[in-house]
Amino acid sequence: MNPEGIRTIAVLGGGTMGNGIAHVFARYGYRVILRDIERQFLDRAVENISKNLDREIRKGKLAAAEKAAILSRIDAVTDLDSISRADLAIEAVPERLELKRRVLGEADRVLRPQAILATNTSSISVTALAAATQRPERFIGMHFMNPVPIMPLVEVIRGLQTSDETFEAAMNLCKKLEKKPVAVADSPGFVSNRVLMPFINEAAFCVMEGVATADAVDNVMKLGMNHPMGPLELADFIGLDVCLDIMEVLLEGFGDPKFRPCPLLKKMVAAGWLGKKSGRGFYVYGGK
Repeated sequence: MNPEGIRTIAVLGGGTMGNGIAHVFARYGYRVILRDIERQFLDRAVENISKNLDREIRKGKLAAAEKAAILSRIDAVTDLDSISRADLAIEAVPERLELKRRVLGEADRVLRPQAILATNTSSISVTALAAATQRPERFIGMHFMNPVPIMPLVEVIRGLQTSDETFEAAMNLCKKLEKKPVAVADSPGFVSNRVLMPFINEAAFCVMEGVATADAVDNVMKLGMNHPMGPLELADFIGLDVCLDIMEVLLEGFGDPKFRPCPLLKKMVAAGWLGKKSGRGFYVYGGK
């Protein structure tokens, strides 16, 4: 299927990545079926999309009159069968292998045979996920960056079974969204998280070992390395649970102890200190 034949997109999961992906596709004229298991998750997702569109309007990047049309192109559903009319489905559930395999398997059974199935995984093997479906040649990784409406990069990852036609369709579709697709190999963490997560993990070790406070670590990287955001501030923004999940994928995938998650990171996740979304991580948010 070429990108011209892709008109309806199903997004599986209404969390941070899912609602961002839905936002971008609807913004560029695609019909979007946003599917999650509970109505409350969908309501929150649509509310976030609305707020992000308002932000674009305030910045002069979107005409106020366009907002209603964009939102009208998003159909938020709990019914799995509703995704059957999609030309492309993108899975965007949490970074856990068995959860992704289950969601992808369910979607595979409902989608039309010619539809493309994609995963937004940030670290898990695309080849392994493709094997959970009956369409491995029409399966691909499309790793969008957070926040999706702002970040231009999409890592496009072909599994061992992915056809040339599917790969080209994904690359061209990203360009239609005015994104910058970069082809990378199917390796744990791909490029982005193979480099980023050990950086964040080592920053956490610096705090745990008393080398510096979180604020000091972040200031060194911002002031000395010209990073726009320090690694621990970024970790809070991503979610410490997500960072831990990815570090564990890297450790299992490579079997190299250099990817061992920092014990402080594990302890904070166990405490429910997940970063900005929970109100506390390396920093405290929302006056809590």
